[in-house]
Amino acid sequence: MIHRPAQVYRTPEEDSTRWHDFEFRPGDIVISTGHKSGTTWTQMICALLVFQTPEPPAPLAELSPWLDHLVTPADEVYALLDAQRHRRFIKTHTPLDGIPLDPGVTYVVVARHPLDVAVSRYHWLDGVDQEESATAVSQVGNGIIPPLREWLLAWIGRNDWQPDSLNRLFWHLSDAWTRRHEPNVALVHYDDLSTDLEREMRRLAALLGITVADRLWPELVRAATFGSMRSQADLLVPRTASALKDSRTFFRQGRSGAGRELLTDGEHLRYHERAADLAPPDLLSWLHRGTP
Repeated sequence: MIHRPAQVYRTPEEDSTRWHDFEFRPGDIVISTGHKSGTTWTQMICALLVFQTPEPPAPLAELSPWLDHLVTPADEVYALLDAQRHRRFIKTHTPLDGIPLDPGVTYVVVARHPLDVAVSRYHWLDGVDQEESATAVSQVGNGIIPPLREWLLAWIGRNDWQPDSLNRLFWHLSDAWTRRHEPNVALVHYDDLSTDLEREMRRLAALLGITVADRLWPELVRAATFGSMRSQADLLVPRTASALKDSRTFFRQGRSGAGRELLTDGEHLRYHERAADLAPPDLLSWLHRGTP
């Protein structure tokens, strides 16, 4: 039985109701993440597991389209996915309560420390050609982005529900956290991908029921590393990154801890106070692992 979405998420860039008319196939994979949380990394891992070759057969945005992104008409996205004969893996930034939940579909939700999400988002905004990106214009405003630390402190204090906000990010993760014991919902932590990529790729393959020959694992894992993906940036970056002045900046560093390093102890405490108001303690313990 398919559970219909409880919520609708609409912005000038996205519309979750586009999921309502989409026809799932058994075995479909939905990659649901907050912005700058490891979306493209997880798409690449799925591509490597599905095709079992280090070189995907087409640009990642074609293999794994962003279904609810308004830049491409819905009918075109549906037609692209309908024509695919491989196991489909579809991108979205919509929380799971905005997507039809089908027991034959696996939902992969990726989590990253929110402070690192914010830093990554900042560098995306700073690297984009604002004349080519309505999203950047709406968030930067006068075209002048403030210094990173100033921007980060303002981000922590914001109380809106834009897709890149702390409120929205914690809701996305909290909703997924409540579903983590469901057999077709998989949570992936960005830091686990960073510290032991092969283990996480093998875990995801097992969850998806994908068998990979032992001889293939070394080259597949190597293809999913940060350096390898950066070298193929033109094939891997999402279409929204076409506004970047240099597509390689999409894979800028990818490290964890950059957000914490910018804050004083008092400012970090303020972040944790906000986090405690927005998410349950067990989720926060899992999400903030390894950080003070």
